[in-house]
Amino acid sequence: MLSAVRRYKALLSGALARYFPHTTEYLRAEREAAAQLRKPQPRTKKAAGDKARASKPRTRKASGDDPADAGKPIDDGIYSSARLKVSEAQEKAMRERVAQAVAAGVVSAPSDEQWAMILGRAPLTRIFAGAGSGKSTTLVLRVVFMHCHLSIPLDRLTVISFTNASCAELREQLARVLGFWQYSFEAPQARQCVRTFHSAMGTLARDLLGNPRWFEQLDDVAGEPDNPLLAGRLRPAQQRLLKQAYDTCYAAEPGFRQRVHALLDLPPPPSAEDGQPAPIGQAPLDGFKLAGEFTPLPLFEAFHVQAGFMESIGIRLDRLKPRTLDCAPRERTFIEALLLFWKQFERELKAQGLMTFNLAFQRLGDALAKGDGIPGAALTPYAHLLIDEFQDISPQIVLWLQALHRELARRGEKVSLMAIGDDWQSIYGWRGSSPELFMDFDRHFPSTGKSRRSAVLMLETNYRSIEPILRDGEKVLEGVAFKQAKTSRAFKTAQPGDHGVKLVSGFDLKARLPELLKEIQAQCAEVTGRPTVDRNPVLLLARRNEVLKQIQSRLDPKLPVKAYSIHRAKGLQGEVAIIVDDCLPPEKHPLRNALYAHSGFFRNSYDQAMADENLRLAYVAITRGVSRVIWYTGKVQGATQVLARHD
Repeated sequence: MLSAVRRYKALLSGALARYFPHTTEYLRAEREAAAQLRKPQPRTKKAAGDKARASKPRTRKASGDDPADAGKPIDDGIYSSARLKVSEAQEKAMRERVAQAVAAGVVSAPSDEQWAMILGRAPLTRIFAGAGSGKSTTLVLRVVFMHCHLSIPLDRLTVISFTNASCAELREQLARVLGFWQYSFEAPQARQCVRTFHSAMGTLARDLLGNPRWFEQLDDVAGEPDNPLLAGRLRPAQQRLLKQAYDTCYAAEPGFRQRVHALLDLPPPPSAEDGQPAPIGQAPLDGFKLAGEFTPLPLFEAFHVQAGFMESIGIRLDRLKPRTLDCAPRERTFIEALLLFWKQFERELKAQGLMTFNLAFQRLGDALAKGDGIPGAALTPYAHLLIDEFQDISPQIVLWLQALHRELARRGEKVSLMAIGDDWQSIYGWRGSSPELFMDFDRHFPSTGKSRRSAVLMLETNYRSIEPILRDGEKVLEGVAFKQAKTSRAFKTAQPGDHGVKLVSGFDLKARLPELLKEIQAQCAEVTGRPTVDRNPVLLLARRNEVLKQIQSRLDPKLPVKAYSIHRAKGLQGEVAIIVDDCLPPEKHPLRNALYAHSGFFRNSYDQAMADENLRLAYVAITRGVSRVIWYTGKVQGATQVLARHD
């Protein structure tokens, strides 16, 4: 009897595959992707403390210190378990129109795994999109399907991309494809539909927080708030405001003065004598360096850097009690001084009608949690969210998204979230982001129903790089402690002379710069002579801009070479990627280890997160190359040591 049932199932499966090939492939892709996610993944051996933390039930501590709030699990489901209603006619119409768009050269033909994302029916979906997997085009087609075929209005749908530059590219691409579908997509509508997290937050702040001016945009002519992850040093107006708060706090707060002198290893400040107030001199501007940081900074800048990190990982400075941090006395003194400074800094901001992005996220989250007095029109554009680069999300953004969709769901709105990312390319942990939030997605964004889990899809075909480059990229990830197990499949085939990572060790930039310049020139000449070549023949990559400037100062400007820091190159590609980097190991950061533990969002220590990120950054650099990668390094260590070991 059992064998007869099995034969019947096999016959039925074969019939479905013959008569409904696309639907069958879609369902198969969903099942296989979910099964792959459940596979065990290789892990490096954990320290005893990490193992103990990982074995505890995963709950998020409150960002303050109220025992009544600490350790609360996120239990209430936000997203419905009911699948989106998609008829066969709607799917057929989408496939036929896409085929016409492919014939007209508007889009490339989607693969089966891309179709699974385009036609997905789950209101909560997580998509692991590997490097070069064509996710941008697939994301655009997903929006087209939702709007043109499922009749979801664009004013109830928002695409979140990483930066204003990436948003501009998506808007342009979406306008072109919607135009082929004969749907209008005017510039104002495009700006509302595709935006960064900070732009979306800025729109809500305009409606709910009195339209503040932004501290992050002082001395900046930019209109839309951009992602501050890519920001460089503070601008002069920002430095002036921070220093003003520092000077005022130093003059007004004896406890602050004492801590400042202790941190800077200065004699204690003068005390009062004979009933006369103590003389107060100028606030000292000596450079200060925390263990784990690269360079000394004035204290007011050091406070700003660490406060931004703390807020980003979900710690509320107005609720933090330094005694609860598990850290050494020096680090605790720093936090005590920081909290005194930050109160004064926020008073200065308020006096000038300014607000930081972080504070706005916090206040909007508080307002959403209360739910009173918020007009529905302000929230409905975020009912259906499609978020790119989700691996670089921070706990603060997670809290804001939770509050936003919980409030919409409470009002009876149908909400959906499609999160697209790749934990292998998460490289902003030093600013508070973490791939753990993408890996632990279902804990932070729970569904209703029995499974309470998101649908999981994989985009594993790489349309950018040849096989040897992909395999070398995967090699450097072997030492990453926490990652999703997956593989990439190369779509392109190698041509004669192509190769994976060619390692040039013992390289000294000052002594051997002419050798590097000659190699760059040779690669430009060779690849530009090919019948097909990427629009960027050569990408020059380094971790530090100083290295790039040194090389560019001697490079012929007529050569087809684009130079980027590795962080800014994410999303780009070049026929040849030339990397100049020594893979310096990160220093241990005791304070951030304590903050990571206090946050309650992470299973790793900060030091472990940074060690993993060093390897992921190397993976991002390697996978910018299409047909060749050359890596110049002085000392073989970190990622280059892994590559040398495999040679």
